[in-house]
Amino acid sequence: MKAAELLVKCLEEEGIEYIFGVPGEENADFMVAISKSRKIKFILTRHEQGAAFMAEVYGRLTGNPGGCLGTLGPGASNLITGVADANMDHAPVLVITGQGSTERLHKESHQVMDVVGMFEPVTKWGVSIRNADTIPEIVRKAIRLARQEKPGAVHIELPEDIASQDTKETPIVPRRFRIGAPSEPQLLQAFNLLKEAKSPIILAGNGCIRKRASQSLRNFCELTGIGVISTFMAKGCVDVDSTYCLYTIGLGAKDIPNLALDRADLVIALGFDMVEYQPRIWNPNRDKRIIHADFEAGEIDQYFHPEVELVGDLSLMLDQLCTKIKETPNITFDSSNQNQIRQRMYEELTEYAEDETVGKIRPQKVIWDVGEVMSPEDILLSDVGAHKMWIARHYHCHEPNTCLIPNGYCSMGFALPGAIAASLVHPNRNILAIAGDGGFLMNVQEMETAQRLGSNITVLIWEDKAYGLISWKQENMFGHHTDLAFDNPDWEHLAKSFGWNSHLCDESKQFKDILRGAIEEKGPSLMVIPIDYNENRLLSKKLGDISQVI
Repeated sequence: MKAAELLVKCLEEEGIEYIFGVPGEENADFMVAISKSRKIKFILTRHEQGAAFMAEVYGRLTGNPGGCLGTLGPGASNLITGVADANMDHAPVLVITGQGSTERLHKESHQVMDVVGMFEPVTKWGVSIRNADTIPEIVRKAIRLARQEKPGAVHIELPEDIASQDTKETPIVPRRFRIGAPSEPQLLQAFNLLKEAKSPIILAGNGCIRKRASQSLRNFCELTGIGVISTFMAKGCVDVDSTYCLYTIGLGAKDIPNLALDRADLVIALGFDMVEYQPRIWNPNRDKRIIHADFEAGEIDQYFHPEVELVGDLSLMLDQLCTKIKETPNITFDSSNQNQIRQRMYEELTEYAEDETVGKIRPQKVIWDVGEVMSPEDILLSDVGAHKMWIARHYHCHEPNTCLIPNGYCSMGFALPGAIAASLVHPNRNILAIAGDGGFLMNVQEMETAQRLGSNITVLIWEDKAYGLISWKQENMFGHHTDLAFDNPDWEHLAKSFGWNSHLCDESKQFKDILRGAIEEKGPSLMVIPIDYNENRLLSKKLGDISQVI
């Protein structure tokens, strides 16, 4: 068989289900091979960046690598932003790129560049296939690394002459393994530190949204009553209705949940990536006692210097700590301030639940109503922009992986293609993407992909005709902002041209009903609202006042 056919068979053996992308001439053999597969479906996208975001969301929701494909040159470089986003947010993704014949790679040649080298900074591993017989080894290694904690992106390049080579090799059967628990001395050290604490707090990061880790975390909190503050990407690791859920941090300024962190005499950082929330913000005096528990050792940082590091499977180590606590009588912790924090935050979240403004709608009202419309198992995807900050602060979940926020690389243009992938993974759930007008138009071409696939998704655009988050931050820093305004298309005409349903709403009291109707419609729907971003300035002042109190 041809090398391209062997590559497809190896991917089938690994359980790859979808490959998203835009093929080129150099992918011809691979595309013919994939068209014959009964296990892998190729999804044609309108831009390679959209393909990478789709692969990322598929990986985040399933734990299995999503595939994305591009040809050489611009096809490969168009993938990079989405791949970087996936890698920094720890989503398993397989990148496949074409390349010219090996006979011309040593010299200046049409569209030829060092693609493997280009992807090196944004992947866990990458390689160019130079011998068809090595494909089983390469695929097995790539997929294992993509899945392995912490997950990320891997890259395989297939030159066009190698793709047509004959080979008699067969796929390597995957064998799964699980990362073990930390050593007993490490665990005992952490347990002794926990016993000494009076007011510990859990800072939950991205690693806690794995289903097994989330359940073990909930068991641990039910046993101890210790409060959990989550980063943006850890939303849903504990149920928002739980008494130990203390909402979310990460706005770049101190908020009400930070009160628990400030008063804590021990911070248990679980699956925490400091790329989301720098320790200098929550540990400015470098005096916090810290336990780092994750699949990998912690990043070196002057403000993050753990006394104990637990490296291993999060679920296993939480289960072992539970066992030790049960075996030790009279271990109690002071959680007296948790109810107060929850009450203060709840008042913030419900402040504009009955708002009836006309012309522009407050972000707080939008997020409250979204929470009323969405069921616990439904999925909300946030793009990057000012709306992301409001979603992070005001939208809360019952289950992991029901609110997807890109918060490592933070690339705009994520939400629309991500929603398409989410609808493929969970066709029976409501999928809502929230985007700013700036971010949405960066991958607007994927509206056609959604229509072609019959995706039951809703995209809610917050329109301010500007790059709102950038202006928000410039105003905080300088008291004014630079020229960040732009114009938009006629949204109804745009939606109609792509075969989408469309809705416009500028009255707060009508928003919930219109949104519910849009979500219940068959096929993709676009809903646009004028957003009142004067609330950004007011929130900044409020957070500043909170910081002063703290």
